[in-house]
Formats: sequence, C-alpha cells, structure tokens
Amino acid sequence: MTQTQEPARSRTFSWSDPVASAAHIGRRGGLELLRAMIAGELATPPVMHLIDMARMEADEGRVAVELVPQEFHYNPLGTVHGGVISTLLDTAAGCAVHTTLPAGVGYTSLDLNVKFLRPVTVASGTLRCEGTVLQRGRRTALAEARLTDTQGRLIAHATSSCLLLALDTPA
Repeated sequence: MTQTQEPARSRTFSWSDPVASAAHIGRRGGLELLRAMIAGELATPPVMHLIDMARMEADEGRVAVELVPQEFHYNPLGTVHGGVISTLLDTAAGCAVHTTLPAGVGYTSLDLNVKFLRPVTVASGTLRCEGTVLQRGRRTALAEARLTDTQGRLIAHATSSCLLLALDTPA
C-alpha cells in the first residue's frame, strides 16, 4: 500500500483474487484456513487491505487483529469512523467462531452489538482487537470482541451471534 500526505492526500492498495482463497472454504477447518492466511499460504480477504488491518493471530476459539489508525479511517469529526471499529470487532468475533468449525461447516453473522467507549485518533497508537467464543452449539455461536489501545484502555466492545451452516463442497 502507498499513501501520500502532501499536498493532497491519496492512497492506493492491491489485493489478490479472493476466489482463490474462497475455494478452500469448506474443505479445511476454520483454524487451519486462518493459519494458512496468516502464514501467507492463502491470500487474506480484500477487506483487510482496504482498511489496512495487520497482524492476525488465531488459536482455537480466539483471534486477534491489529490496526494502526490512519487519517483515511477518519470520519468528519476527526476520529476513526465507527464502521472501521465495527469491522475490526466483527472480524475478530466472527473469525474466533470460524476457528472452532470443522471442514464443511461455515457461518454467517446474525447480529453485531457494538458499544463505543472512547474516540480513536492516530494518537491512539496500534489498536488490538481480540475475539473469543463464549458459547458454540450445533446451530449458533456467541462471541465477543474487545478493542484496546496501546495503553490497554478498552475502546469498544461487541457481541456477535453467528449462524452455523453446512457448506456444499464440490467432490
């Protein structure tokens, strides 16, 4: 990704074809799939490049992602847009659920309930978002995500319900 600041600001970025990585969904367990993305064996989703998400960690039932706030994340008030924060929370919570799923099982978010607690600016430093699974059944899962700044202060919190579903995988 490249970014310029003077005089006019601009930003460009690139991504890989998402269909290539999507072909592995349903054929690998969720944790295996995410670890392959982290290792660079599979391309990360374009949204990670769009908002400049970085450094993902994944374990069974837990995912962490990081983001360094930039000007291009700002809303008209001069703080990071709530949609960017919500995207981080949704990613961490949903991917935490994904880590618990075997091959052939997928998920989709049913809801995301977000509480914004502090404003975020470039001065906030690296943000860390950790998602954990609170409960997983046969048809639904409940996860939470916590977003903190470099001082460990809670910036935002979310809960997410996910619907678990069987995936059609070609033979």
